Amino acid sequence: MAVTIEEVEARSEPLVSELTALLRDVVDAGASVGFLPPLKTALGETYWRDVLASLGDGLVLWVARVDGRLAGTVQLAPSGKQNARHRAELQKLMVMSSHRGRGVASRLLATAEARARELGRTLLVLDTLEGSEAEPVYRHLGWQRVGAIPDFAETPEGLRATVYYYKKLAA
Repeated sequence: MAVTIEEVEARSEPLVSELTALLRDVVDAGASVGFLPPLKTALGETYWRDVLASLGDGLVLWVARVDGRLAGTVQLAPSGKQNARHRAELQKLMVMSSHRGRGVASRLLATAEARARELGRTLLVLDTLEGSEAEPVYRHLGWQRVGAIPDFAETPEGLRATVYYYKKLAA
């Protein structure tokens, strides 16, 4: 299985459809990425159009493809604050449920970390739902858990905690 990673630089309607299908897959499978299941197509399309319109210095988006098909995505948001030029936030790591456990997330994270280094960022932060499938992935790849905020995110099962992670990068 060959995983290719592509940086998204331009707005593309076909990409909106692919990204919306990915978002629906992960949300409907229980991922806490800001949406509740079942994800409505129009809501997903609006989200991705907004993301694509925001790409630039403050946001970078990559997609992973396996055999030409969208398998995952991740975003990197370098901080624009004067006192935070050393850090960036990793956002919305998503992998199609059919492609989990195949190294897609690892490749996406490595790509985001490499760009962060290129931008002179030495600290990455992220948050994820406590107990999510993503937590072991982050720990395996060297991310350090900092703590949890209870009742942070609404899920179909009720309010759940979010946990924060960080990773220091070599300059």
